[in-house]
Amino acid sequence: MRLEAKKYLYDVQQAASWIADFTAGKRFEDYRSSAMLRSAVERQFEIIGEARHNSPRLTKQ
Repeated sequence: MRLEAKKYLYDVQQAASWIADFTAGKRFEDYRSSAMLRSAVERQFEIIGEARHNSPRLTKQ
């Protein structure tokens, strides 16, 4: 596996870990009522999506 692909996979792993940390012990109502929590979680999902979008191009080359 190329180094660039590994970097993207690391980004996915880190973002998923942050999501787990941000939401630990929280209820859906906590998520709904906190703009800061929503923004943090949604940003991590964006990072995962960006990494996923870019990683297939790296592995096929």
